[in-house]
Amino acid sequence: MADQLYLSLWFPNFRFEALPAALVSVLRQFVLISGEKRVAAASVYPINFTESPTYQRIYVNDDRAEDSEASIIENAVAEATEQLHDDMAYEFEMKWKLWLPESADPNDPAAALDTLWKLQPATVRILGFGPNFDDAGYEQNGHIRIDFGLDTPWVMDDTLEDNELDELAQKRIQQNIEMLLAFTLSVEKHCGISSRLLWTESGEPLAEKLIARLQRLN
Repeated sequence: MADQLYLSLWFPNFRFEALPAALVSVLRQFVLISGEKRVAAASVYPINFTESPTYQRIYVNDDRAEDSEASIIENAVAEATEQLHDDMAYEFEMKWKLWLPESADPNDPAAALDTLWKLQPATVRILGFGPNFDDAGYEQNGHIRIDFGLDTPWVMDDTLEDNELDELAQKRIQQNIEMLLAFTLSVEKHCGISSRLLWTESGEPLAEKLIARLQRLN
């Protein structure tokens, strides 16, 4: 079953005033891996996630925005965190492209058994937590948490049967895994964190799910 995948980050002797700089640092590592230099959207949530955002901006990152610098990560973070409150969470959406399967043309019988793989955009949400947001939820979630969405691109549990994971499929999944690990290691190396945790909502470690997938293939 597909599972939500997160990366939680904690910083040593962390002070809330340093949150904007820490967010920029993490976002920069994402830019290095994804190649996407602009923030897609920014939101600020008060108290907890049941509340409506007090700030929200969706950026138009196409040819119309070539001359705009508002969605550059440093500027987007500065605007969203202009008013820092310790009971708020600051969320920034970024995009990267992952390999995902796409069914062949259903009207073409000769291609009915083929699985086409395409690079498709996926949203990653990077959140910074105030110390009083959601009853000090940062203790569990991290000072900064990265939400990768469903773990499907890395394990394909619900998308493909084991016998459909041919050599190309294994290669594409491996490429997705390499991007995930490259980002994680880049954050560990360059962001001054004290600890990190890659985890799933169900509590099942991603590494165990990957090992289980490989064991079923062999």
